[in-house]
Amino acid sequence: MLEAGRLLFARPCEFFYASQAITQLPEAKGPEVAFCGRSNVGKSSLLNALTGQKALARVSVTPGRTRQLNFFACDEGRLTLVDMPGYGYAKASKLLKEDWQGLMFDFLRGRTTLRRVLLLMDARVETKPADRAAIDLLSDAAVAFQLVITKADDVKPAQLDKRIAEVEEIVKKRTAAHPLILITSSESGQGIPELRAELAALALPPT
Repeated sequence: MLEAGRLLFARPCEFFYASQAITQLPEAKGPEVAFCGRSNVGKSSLLNALTGQKALARVSVTPGRTRQLNFFACDEGRLTLVDMPGYGYAKASKLLKEDWQGLMFDFLRGRTTLRRVLLLMDARVETKPADRAAIDLLSDAAVAFQLVITKADDVKPAQLDKRIAEVEEIVKKRTAAHPLILITSSESGQGIPELRAELAALALPPT
């Protein structure tokens, strides 16, 4: 599957739709994989590294900038990537946080083509209450999800091992969680081939 993943993301991935409300979603067609995580977890950087495109997803120094669902078609629709709004941004208003949670839950619960959600966890910090709330949200929506540790290059091996162990404990307690935890770095490329392989297994067969 490593080669299948390489070939899938060697072909163009293009932005094609943005939605700020559940009533504005594009037509559900092929398989979709959603990316979600706490604000500043490195979601945009990971999407760019995954697709090999430096500016596919906008990388901002301001956490919480993504406030809509952004859809990207890979290899002419064999797989759609969905960039979800970040959560847990301290400076966001309470109303805005509630809007984000509502949009995420409605999308997760009702999207028939959604194959998996990748929940990103920062290697540098412990699991936050907002992360646990997101995991509860995914569980309540009965959505299959997989945990992806980001920024693995930014911590020492002992700290990374401790973070992996912490995330493993979370996975053990959640029936909807995929057992494989992916360790990634957008800077070094660590884990990117493995992530591509996981996504290729969910994509439509090549024509």
